[in-house]
Amino acid sequence: MIGNKTVVYTSGTFDMLHYNHLRMIEYARALGDILIVGVNTDELVLSYKSEPIIPFEERIGLLKALKYPDIVIPQHSLNHTDKVDKLNFDIFVVGDDWTGKYDYLKNQGVSVMYFPYGKGVSSTSLKEKIYKRYQEMQNTADSHFPLDADTASD
Repeated sequence: MIGNKTVVYTSGTFDMLHYNHLRMIEYARALGDILIVGVNTDELVLSYKSEPIIPFEERIGLLKALKYPDIVIPQHSLNHTDKVDKLNFDIFVVGDDWTGKYDYLKNQGVSVMYFPYGKGVSSTSLKEKIYKRYQEMQNTADSHFPLDADTASD
């Protein structure tokens, strides 16, 4: 808490910014007076999953353009112990795909909220859908050409 204001912290990769990201950020905004959003650096993301499609500078720029966050910062670590002291946040919000991962923050007096993403859109599902659609388009395009273009012209 800063003064009498409740500080909320949420974080993520926010690759291929989509509706569920916006829902979680809006939810976090509603829980307090000050919303700080941490955006995972490319180096951090690479430590636990594949490289983001959207580079860090663009992802952080997109988050800064949203109306909900008061502050947007780079996030270099998934361990938030030091951030509690530095940022004085009272509530931490993260997607429920991380359920249990941040319960240790409760020992520091932080309320941990696992936002229910539910079924639907995710950056991973978007990437898979784009790749599948690309493969379909490529197969369709390839089927317009003879197998051996050299013999077809004879």
